[in-house]
Amino acid sequence: MINNSMPELNLEDIDLSVNFLGKKLEAPLLINALTGGTEQAWSINRDLALLSRKHGLAMAVGSQTIAINVPELRKTFAVARDCNPDGVIIANLGAGSDVEKAMEAVEMISADALQIHFNVPQELAMSEGERKFKGLLENVKQIVQHCPVPVIAKEVGFGLSRETAKKLYGIGVRIFDIGGRGGTSFTFIEDKRDGKFNNEFNDWGIPTAVSLGEIVSLELPVQLIASGGIRTAADAAKAISMGADLVGIAGFFLKILLAQGFAGLDTKISEFKYRLRSAFLMTGSSNSKEIKQKPLVILGETAEWLRARGVDPCTWAIR
Repeated sequence: MINNSMPELNLEDIDLSVNFLGKKLEAPLLINALTGGTEQAWSINRDLALLSRKHGLAMAVGSQTIAINVPELRKTFAVARDCNPDGVIIANLGAGSDVEKAMEAVEMISADALQIHFNVPQELAMSEGERKFKGLLENVKQIVQHCPVPVIAKEVGFGLSRETAKKLYGIGVRIFDIGGRGGTSFTFIEDKRDGKFNNEFNDWGIPTAVSLGEIVSLELPVQLIASGGIRTAADAAKAISMGADLVGIAGFFLKILLAQGFAGLDTKISEFKYRLRSAFLMTGSSNSKEIKQKPLVILGETAEWLRARGVDPCTWAIR
């Protein structure tokens, strides 16, 4: 991002609010899919929901498959809606789930949207993982057609390519959570528990900035959530400037909650929002729309990767 020495703005002029899924968020932040299914997960989802309500953020729960198979575990997910009845709460299931399970996941938490997650490398790394992926696109199409709320296509850390985004757009998906490489490596985690990859694919995937750049370059009428290794307000500001509508953070927030408790994460989110507003001001942007029009210089491996894919990084630098 380019520093603006005369922004002609006061900090109080910065408006971080965005509209998402028909509701107003106080900041373009999503506490992304984390957990569910255990007693500890119940307390984690409770705290995250209370914090998302306090700070006006969106929240997604972890995969709900376990609660569909074991109904008594539904409460560990439903607590998110119980604690934030009017906020943006997002359901989560694997892309291979059938339509009936998708409907059940949405109903379970009165969800505003449904994340359908893609995790092919993780499945292949798991000794007990899925090996059949034919028909996945058609399955997602059926979910999109029957789901009463918007469907979000979500990668879990390996990045969405523009080819994948175009296919999903063609079947009706209009929101993408890119889940790029840079955050939690699920192939690494699976290899730690007797996985199949022997650590050969720990760096597999499309980096978050590259995935975001690829999909932005398509100029499709979609909403984009940048996630995957975003840990600072500076990271978030760059992602929004590049074209993201929201920024998703999962593991970073979870580690703070587990180490410092509710109060610690409460403070961290407040500090994060202050620094994000500061980044907007330092670029002379009063809101998300304006920061997307400010010059953003992309260098290094990200620029090289984008050029190799036919995307000119100067598009962002000279606007």
